[in-house]
Amino acid sequence: MRTNRSLPLWALWNSLAATAYIALVATVFALHFFGIEDKKVFAPMVAMLLLVFSVLVMGTLLLLPPLRLYLDGHKTEGVRLLLFTGMWMGVFMIVTTVVMSLV
Repeated sequence: MRTNRSLPLWALWNSLAATAYIALVATVFALHFFGIEDKKVFAPMVAMLLLVFSVLVMGTLLLLPPLRLYLDGHKTEGVRLLLFTGMWMGVFMIVTTVVMSLV
């Protein structure tokens, strides 16, 4: 079991490992599959880092509260919160799509 004092260091190592993996994948894809020049490898790397960061933030905002409810024994409320959140996100996506198509 890790202590609270080592949590920031643990998080640092997790983030460094993820960034290294993303850098490797972006470099391989950019150079070998898409023929992108060496100097332009950073664009796909930044795009993938942004995607991973966005997924982390959205997972925390949208999945953590229902999961906590579920694990605290409020299973019905947790599942309902997740379903309602998905429903509202779908509504916002449709409204945004309609508005953008009208502009």
